[in-house]
Amino acid sequence: MTEKKIVFSGIQPTGCITIGNYIGAISQWKILQKKYFCIYCIADLHAITICPEKYILNKNILDTLSICLACGIKPEESIIFIQSHVPQHAQLNWVLNCFTNFGELKRMTQFKEKQYSNKNVNIGLFNYPVLMAADVLLYQTNKIPVGKDQIQHIELTRNIARRFNSIYGNIFKIPETIINKNGFCIKSLLNPKKKMSKSDINTNNFISLFDDDILVKKKINNAITDSDNPSIIKYDLYRKPGISNLLNILSNITGISIKKLEVELKNETYNDLKKYLIKELCSFLKEIREKYYFYRKNEKYLNNIIFSGAEIAKKYANVSIDKVFNAIGLYKI
Repeated sequence: MTEKKIVFSGIQPTGCITIGNYIGAISQWKILQKKYFCIYCIADLHAITICPEKYILNKNILDTLSICLACGIKPEESIIFIQSHVPQHAQLNWVLNCFTNFGELKRMTQFKEKQYSNKNVNIGLFNYPVLMAADVLLYQTNKIPVGKDQIQHIELTRNIARRFNSIYGNIFKIPETIINKNGFCIKSLLNPKKKMSKSDINTNNFISLFDDDILVKKKINNAITDSDNPSIIKYDLYRKPGISNLLNILSNITGISIKKLEVELKNETYNDLKKYLIKELCSFLKEIREKYYFYRKNEKYLNNIIFSGAEIAKKYANVSIDKVFNAIGLYKI
């Protein structure tokens, strides 16, 4: 086993990936792989809670892998694999179901929200947090990069692990969270008080990594700014949520701190800020798309990554599954 601390994270292959997804998750993966032993999962089992079509899911899986590579995830430094290719995820999910209280799942905020907005309220959607717990605990994960909206799920994971350990001994590590303080703040362009979401019905609320220059320009120009003094560009989430959101995006894609941007744009207008962001965003997305198409056309290379990633992941997963099965007394020949 590795001496580095283990980081686990996953991404659903749902097709559209927004600039918010990039800043909040994928860009952090790139940073974390330099310091930790990172295990990254394309969570196709989670994705089927919405019953996608076969062709679309197949395509989205390879699209998502190609995007990860284009954004700097290196398979020689990190493990990246497809969730369903490692059957131990589903095995541990069932075991953890037996150590999870029904009431705990009923209290999950995300399930409550989806329950009222989704006609397809299936058991998989209800059980989603337990599968997420299995994903994390299977690799004896030390740290998990999350946004604020996922903290409740991680607390459930920790509670399940403690409950299991209290009965059977020190089987699972209790994971800690790594919270990206900037990423979770990426908000909707037209409603900067809610999170940017790829599932938003109004596509003008988010920037996709595949939006062309014309779309980027249109969406940023239409983005809500603020009714406060238009001559002051300042990061203030309470008084200037729209401007703060645009500054946050600009800072994350350029690497320039928000404080420096405030100084640089001190005498500029909101329109100037938008022009600056459009220019940088178009350049940034163009580079990602070029790398994406380079990887996406080489399906043999992608399949090699998927196969080798799953083989390595299985070795780690088997260690945990053996511990769990032995602890609870499942019979082995």
